[in-house]
Amino acid sequence: MDNDELQRLVEEISNTFFEKPFRHQAIFNPRLRTTGGRYLLKSHNIEMNKKYLEQLGREELIGIIKHELCHYHLHLEGHGYKHGDQDFKWLLHKVGAPRYCSTLPETMEKRRIQRSLTYLCTECSQVYKRKRKLDTKKYVCGRCRGKLALAGE
Repeated sequence: MDNDELQRLVEEISNTFFEKPFRHQAIFNPRLRTTGGRYLLKSHNIEMNKKYLEQLGREELIGIIKHELCHYHLHLEGHGYKHGDQDFKWLLHKVGAPRYCSTLPETMEKRRIQRSLTYLCTECSQVYKRKRKLDTKKYVCGRCRGKLALAGE
């Protein structure tokens, strides 16, 4: 699917579910990483993440488009278009749009793999587990003020 097909799909969904035209631009933005799409308040354009189409399919993309169109139409009409607004929640329910998009499988994999560093005090053998690396010249053991050494990952 390219940007022209996406534009036609967004216009079709807007006419079908909202019974209002979509008069702005819908494009794929390759820089989006953690979100399925976004509605731009100043230009009124919609940007979509192509990874959701590739990894989760067309139905997921349609749900994201409906969600962004809820922001779009409510904002243009002057109603509450933010996630916490009642108008937004009501319109999401009416058109069957998800409140949040699904998590990409590659993102879930990155969350599962977390680095764990183990530091050991050279004097009292106190163990410290950390996610981030720390400067062993600057930090000392909290129990005996001894030096810390990296024991392993």
